[in-house]
Amino acid sequence: MGLNKKSVDDINVKGLRVLCRCDFNVPLKDGKITDENRLVAALPTIKKLIADGGRVILCSHLGKPKGEPKPELSLAPVAARLSELLGQEVKFAADPEVVGPNAKAAVAAMKDGDVILLENTRYRAEETKNGEAFSRELASLCDVFVNDAFGTAHRAHCSNVGVAQLVDTAVVGYLMQKEIDFLGNAVENPVRPFVAILGGAKVADKLNVINNLLEKCDTLIIGGGMAYTFLKAKGYEIGKSLLDDTKIEYCAEMLKKAESLGKQLLLPVDTVVTAEFPNPIDAEIETQIVSSDAIPADRMGMDIGPKTIALYSDAVKNAKTVVWNGPMGVFENPILAAGTKAVAAALAETDATTIIGGGDSAAAVNQLGFGDKMSHISTGGGASLEFLEGKELPGVAAANDK
Repeated sequence: MGLNKKSVDDINVKGLRVLCRCDFNVPLKDGKITDENRLVAALPTIKKLIADGGRVILCSHLGKPKGEPKPELSLAPVAARLSELLGQEVKFAADPEVVGPNAKAAVAAMKDGDVILLENTRYRAEETKNGEAFSRELASLCDVFVNDAFGTAHRAHCSNVGVAQLVDTAVVGYLMQKEIDFLGNAVENPVRPFVAILGGAKVADKLNVINNLLEKCDTLIIGGGMAYTFLKAKGYEIGKSLLDDTKIEYCAEMLKKAESLGKQLLLPVDTVVTAEFPNPIDAEIETQIVSSDAIPADRMGMDIGPKTIALYSDAVKNAKTVVWNGPMGVFENPILAAGTKAVAAALAETDATTIIGGGDSAAAVNQLGFGDKMSHISTGGGASLEFLEGKELPGVAAANDK
């Protein structure tokens, strides 16, 4: 995996038109941005390009307009908020076809240090198919391409891969660089002991991740809904717990693989069970704690129990690198969040490099107030999973090598 990519620090963009692909896929409610983390995360790269005297053309997708202009998915509110955050105007190019008369006129009128934002790249049907015509239109606006959108790095689209192949200079921004440094190096070149913690509901989503991390890590910890298929593979009764019965054989193979590689694979030793799934999800619910090999037939596992919490926390204590992807239980319910909370707390206390692989784990860590205690929280759920699988990400591969 070529992770030695040119970044914004390796080039000088003075007087050049720079197309910068960001991840501005923010949640909107009634035209207002409800969480601006992604905008704030993009600022260092944008500020660097402005300070160098580049002519900065920002682009991003937002939501799934499915190849047609949807006014409620316009990036106009992002341009307005970015103007406030940067303290200078971010001119919005309101073209339904993205690269249209507004964009072309705005780019032609730019001075060094100016910033414009193009309309939602997914207004164009070709974007998600990496169609050459749209890639050419984007490339026609710029001299240099900067990719800072890790959230879409696992997809080959026009605005991150197609355009990169049509310009002479394609580099990564600070956010992408940080993701490559932390996630890429954690998997390829970890400081040991290296502990990986995988949770979440489905084994199927993590097949390749489990397989790849078993080869790379020293200890693999399994929690969340996917643990029950592993327990079933050991011959345990799991009651009404989540089960992927097409993956029992796979889990059995992974248990064997861990053993043959001399790796520690930890499964829950006790489980918090309930009679049914909480409805609504945050409802008060009655729970009991049972041994993982004795889950009653009419109960379902919902979280790891106190003995497992102690076991998992202990495994993290002496680690030097920890990667965590996926909650330990139904963390949306305060009663069933104890396992996820305890793992987050254990990671907050260790002096290991702690890397949170996006998605639900990132949400959990931030909600529980441990965000600032982690070395790195990935901005991309799907992209970070594919990185942990050892896959090459098209959006990273497309940038120039050093």
